[in-house]
Amino acid sequence: MSRQDHARLEGFLEMMSAERGAAMNTLASYEHDLTDLMSFLSSRHASLTEATTADLSAYLAHLSAQGFAASSQARRLSALRQFYKFLYSEGVRTDDPTGILDAPRKGRSLPKTMSVASVTALLAKAAEEASLEGPGQLGRIRMHLLLELLYATGMRVSELVSLPAKVLRHEGRFLMIRGKGNKDRVVLLSRTAIEAMERYDEARKALAPKGKSDEESPWLFPSAGKEGHLPRQVFARDLKDIAIRAGLTPSAVSPHVLRHAFASHLLQNGADLRAVQELLGHSDISTTQIYTHVLEERLQELVQTHHPLAKQGKNLD
Repeated sequence: MSRQDHARLEGFLEMMSAERGAAMNTLASYEHDLTDLMSFLSSRHASLTEATTADLSAYLAHLSAQGFAASSQARRLSALRQFYKFLYSEGVRTDDPTGILDAPRKGRSLPKTMSVASVTALLAKAAEEASLEGPGQLGRIRMHLLLELLYATGMRVSELVSLPAKVLRHEGRFLMIRGKGNKDRVVLLSRTAIEAMERYDEARKALAPKGKSDEESPWLFPSAGKEGHLPRQVFARDLKDIAIRAGLTPSAVSPHVLRHAFASHLLQNGADLRAVQELLGHSDISTTQIYTHVLEERLQELVQTHHPLAKQGKNLD
């Protein structure tokens, strides 16, 4: 560290302490970050005080290559901005080299999903168990319906377990769902979901324990708990149990993962992102855009399959 750089760093830390009232931990963090920057700049034969935008951009790229998370890179950039703003205000520099630097964007993690084969195996196991007679059959038929509805509609688990009993009287393949903010949306039921609902209705009347008034409950999936309907935690637990019996990894299966599978599989098969937004009940398209990777994969596949050059064996990557 040159004497000049050392003096500028000390002056900056004193200002942050005296004028900004920065805590000791904050000052230590600034000192650490700027000292690390100086070490990097020395390898480029540059100084902290006279660093250019290109130098600082290279430093951020260096952090990324070292595996620093976007949040850590953004914190470093914040320290740089404070330091060079200080130099500008003191008249040491006539420019701010951080002015056009963009903070690295925090990557949005892709939603966990399930393959079509895994969902098929799960539904098949639920249907198989629902057909078994004997104690607990009503619960097994209920689980089959829960899964059919969840995968057919992509409902949130809270919407699913709190469905009103009156949906049993609906006609047709469309169902009205009340979601977040009391907003209603229409979802389409699959043929197997309708059949599972009819079977569940018959089973409730025939298999409900004596003395229980499930038919009088306002909920499709009544429970003795305080909410009056099946708790979502109970459904999530039972879902993991049946996932194990279906030969799937339980940690990879949850109600939310099935919702993601619903959306991903629709997009893989040509659905429009706006349509999926409506079906999921997202108020903002940006929420649905976590699935754009699915669209990108499908578009790439379409190009590779149908583009004239691809048919001639040319590589379009």
